[in-house]
Amino acid sequence: MRQRSYLASSKMILGTGILAGGLALFGATPGAQADDCQERIGKADHNLHEAARKHGWESKQAAHARHELAEARQYCWEHGQRWWDVEGNRWHTDRDWDDHDHDHR
Repeated sequence: MRQRSYLASSKMILGTGILAGGLALFGATPGAQADDCQERIGKADHNLHEAARKHGWESKQAAHARHELAEARQYCWEHGQRWWDVEGNRWHTDRDWDDHDHDHR
């Protein structure tokens, strides 16, 4: 009888620990995801400007970086319904980015 009580108590403690860990992990996800998106788009925007500075706005390197920026924006839109505007220093909740905003033509 005593062994059964100990086993039930152990399962309850383990279950509570797993539940608390899961809540902590998934409860922090939206903030972490927002930071990830802001960083992802900021890095892609920076890489585009670097490629343009080194190789020119019409270079294949800049075109690749432009594509990477578009992918970063799309990823953030698909995963959080918002995207970070580096130049405007703000979040957008509409899919209103211009795919040609960094073309410089």
